[in-house]
Amino acid sequence: MLAGLVLGLGAGLALSPDANLIDRSLADTLGEWLALPGQIFLALIKMVLMPLVACSIVLGLAAGASDPVKLRRVGGRLAAFVALTTTAAAAMGAGLALWLKPGGLVGARTPGALTSPASDPVRGVEAAPRAAEDAFAAMAGEAPRLIADLVPDNPLASAVENEMLAVVVFAIFLGVAYVASPNKAKLDPLIKLLEALLDVSMTVVKWVMYLTPYAVFGLTAQLLARLGAQSLVALGAYVGVVLTGLAGLLALYFILVAALGRMSPLRFQKAVGEAQLLAFSTSSSAAVIPLSIETAVEKLRAPSSVASFVIPLAATVNMAGTALYQGAAVVFVAQIAGVALGPGETAFIVLTLVAASIGAPGAPGVSIAILSGLIASFGIPPQGLVFVLGVDRFLDMARTSVNVTGDLAAARILTREGATELSPEAARHA
Repeated sequence: MLAGLVLGLGAGLALSPDANLIDRSLADTLGEWLALPGQIFLALIKMVLMPLVACSIVLGLAAGASDPVKLRRVGGRLAAFVALTTTAAAAMGAGLALWLKPGGLVGARTPGALTSPASDPVRGVEAAPRAAEDAFAAMAGEAPRLIADLVPDNPLASAVENEMLAVVVFAIFLGVAYVASPNKAKLDPLIKLLEALLDVSMTVVKWVMYLTPYAVFGLTAQLLARLGAQSLVALGAYVGVVLTGLAGLLALYFILVAALGRMSPLRFQKAVGEAQLLAFSTSSSAAVIPLSIETAVEKLRAPSSVASFVIPLAATVNMAGTALYQGAAVVFVAQIAGVALGPGETAFIVLTLVAASIGAPGAPGVSIAILSGLIASFGIPPQGLVFVLGVDRFLDMARTSVNVTGDLAAARILTREGATELSPEAARHA
């Protein structure tokens, strides 16, 4: 991806108005062909987005179903921790991007600079402000109806319309119903079906990731061919915003561990450093689960049954770093497209990110799928995603490290807050 970014920068600068080497119409045509792998990449990601998110949420909730009493006790505390930190993280990411305005540094020459000539005008730049205004009106004037609409009367239609939040709510209801069911043996085929569907979706995502270097190259070249070299300043500003937000979230975890977990930030950092390094190198929360459990038991003094239950569940539902990154990315892409987001729209984005991040698989590349779906649901032109794609690998490493830190912080806090031992059956199931 880094090679694709560098080569795309060179090709894009050669085709840009700043270089003025070839005719503009020819440069636009070349840009369209160069961006073709990127367009296919985005389409394939959208294709598997809904089953990926829905299956992950249901399976994440079902993970603790073998001991529902203890799940409610420990899971309730974990849910409060996840909800508070994820909401704070998403708000922090969106707030920093709104305050620092990294997307405003792109300096598009015309409002349609990011829109392909073949794009549907209804879904283009003109549609984005209209979508933002509709979201604000719904938040301000039709709040009761908005809350009622969160429960989808037709989940399949919601999936077709890219209504991410509705699909998430449906998946949460399905997972809770499974946990509450008195006869889970009859529901095992459903769980196996969802596991198979998730596995197939993740396989497609892995295939799609092979296209990423070519997508980054083509989309970067097309973007720079239209906007010129000034857009590189925005790329650096965007990375700075995300890293600043992740540093703030890390500080929040240290404060919570000191206040609620009764452990100094220095001791906690020494205890979790190895897990952070593995998370940074693999970009996968799931891959760090065994080391995180060992760290929680041996260095954070969490009971083994609590650690073996909390860590796998937290690795599925505790994605505060991802929510922060996505909050900053949505606002950044909107700023590139010239879409103004007010308090109402921003609050709606934060709410959607908190819900969508729950159950997102802890694997590289998945956050891009969720992000592209969210951007599409707001009618924001997705061409600005090239910036996000180009530096996603590095930022993915950073946010995964912060996510794993949050998982271990939760294990320490829940242990110190009096979380009781889970049954051996529940621990083995987790």
